[in-house]
Amino acid sequence: QVKLVESGGGLVQPGGSLSLSCAASGSIFSVRSMGWYRQAPGKERDVVATITPGGSTFYTESVKGRFAITRDNAKKTVYLQMNSLKPEDTAVYYCRQWISTVPSGSYSPHWGQGTQVTVSS
Repeated sequence: QVKLVESGGGLVQPGGSLSLSCAASGSIFSVRSMGWYRQAPGKERDVVATITPGGSTFYTESVKGRFAITRDNAKKTVYLQMNSLKPEDTAVYYCRQWISTVPSGSYSPHWGQGTQVTVSS
């Protein structure tokens, strides 16, 4: 069984910073892409940033230059450093990791429980 545990959300003023982390544990053979997604009230869950095992990154346009995604492959952990936060960044943030639990190479997506990020004065 695989479990993803997120931490680091909270309340911050506009212009402030927060750091999120997401650690995977359990019966894990290999991890492929890792990413962060967010869902604001009344909206669909959208991608924020993703990172490949080799470190190639993707950012949605609205967070470019403000957010940074990194990963520690040995710790099976993905991080999201969020700077210059805006009220429109308010959402529940979810991590996702593509994980294989057996050596056959079959990967499936696993999600964290979500962590609330609120940007407000």
